[in-house]
This record gives sequence, C-alpha cells and structure tokens, in this order.
Amino acid sequence: MDILLVDGYNIIGAWPELSNLKNKEFSAARDLLVEKMAEYQAYTGYRVIVVFDAHFVQGIEKKHKNFKVEVIFTRENETADERIEKLAIELSNRKTQIHVATSDFTEQWAIFGQGALRKSARELLIEMNMIESRIGKRVKKIQEKKPVSKIPLSDEVAEIFEKWRRGEK
Repeated sequence: MDILLVDGYNIIGAWPELSNLKNKEFSAARDLLVEKMAEYQAYTGYRVIVVFDAHFVQGIEKKHKNFKVEVIFTRENETADERIEKLAIELSNRKTQIHVATSDFTEQWAIFGQGALRKSARELLIEMNMIESRIGKRVKKIQEKKPVSKIPLSDEVAEIFEKWRRGEK
C-alpha cells in the first residue's frame, strides 16, 4: 500500500492557484487542496493524509475525512512536520511505502531517515496536473461514446428528462 502524507500549508504556499486563493479566503484554499488530493487518491489508489498546523484551529487535535482523504489539524503546540514524522514512523511497515509531499528541506531529510520518499510541492503539482489532464481525457471519451437520442429533443426537454433521471422534480 502507498500512503501520501501532505504538509497542507506548505503545499498551499507553493502552488500558485492555492497561494492566490489563500490570500483571499484561507479556508477555501484548504478545501481546494483537499478536493485535489481526493482526485489524486481516486486516481492513484494511495491513502492520502493531509496535515495542517494547528494555527487558525485552536484547541485539541482534530481529525476528519473529506471524500476519502484524511485531514488532520495538529494539536496546539505541535507542528505539521512533527505530526508527519510521527505518522511516517507509525504507518511504516514492509507492505507500505510512505511518500511525503513537502518542500520543507529539513522535513525532507527527517523523513528520509524514516525510510519515506519525498515529493516536492512542485513534483506533486506536476503530477496533479497530469492526473487532471488524464481524467479530462477519460471524461471526454465517455461523453463521445454516449449514445445520441434517436428523437431530436430541445435543450429544455433534455434538461427535464435529465432531472427526472436523477430523481429530481
């Protein structure tokens, strides 16, 4: 099994789209990162854990799942780097390969010592762009193969039928 541990704020600061969004709405940047990691998880089959530092979320440690991505907000006096190092130790075994996504040089050296592999923020962004492109191509192929209605329908009628198909009124 492959596990990807993501240093959330490090990636947000490094990816242009997320960094720009962070300056406008911080929580939206976090949410978008988790959505992108959900696509990554669905495409690769990796278990994905995104770790955020405790600032902006006061109090005790919080864990929850968005999509199939595990999201951890560290304890108040614990950094994401410390938590990622602990997770790398806890989750490591013969059948598991740990990957850590961060551009923090010190963190990269620490996780090498745990036997984990690193992905820089840039490498993860390039991989994510390729995945999104492949997903787009698959969707386009599926849409092209979709059977065309034998009866010509106006867009309004087709929309009504689509709502019925989904069970909407």
